[in-house]
Amino acid sequence: MQDSIIARCEAKGLRMTEQRRVVARVIGAAPDHPDVEELHARALAIDPRISIATVYRTVKLFEESGILERLEFGDGRARYEDAERDHHDHLIDVSTGEVIEFVDPEIEALQEKIAARLGFRLVGHRLELFGTPLKNR
Repeated sequence: MQDSIIARCEAKGLRMTEQRRVVARVIGAAPDHPDVEELHARALAIDPRISIATVYRTVKLFEESGILERLEFGDGRARYEDAERDHHDHLIDVSTGEVIEFVDPEIEALQEKIAARLGFRLVGHRLELFGTPLKNR
């Protein structure tokens, strides 16, 4: 996934400095939805010279170029994931901040049906559910 992000950046004509490559590798390896501070901490483990300002600028550039998708989960922190990951939705545990990714064919079909009923062809969507665990989970 890291090479895919770098290749997509290069294909879009972005100048890929070594520090941008580090940020791309960190994002590509992320199993979660890190914010800029977390990306910076992970990048520092690879390159101790990388500044948080560089990470902020790189994330902004990648987002504006369509490489990254910005996510807002209601905690005031922008989080990021690779914009070309397979489609999935998010369930956010508001008590812990845990983010659970899921795909549900019934929800996908219902969204298509609703769009068609309203005279639209669905070209994309984002679904974020917010909840708290049931007591006997």
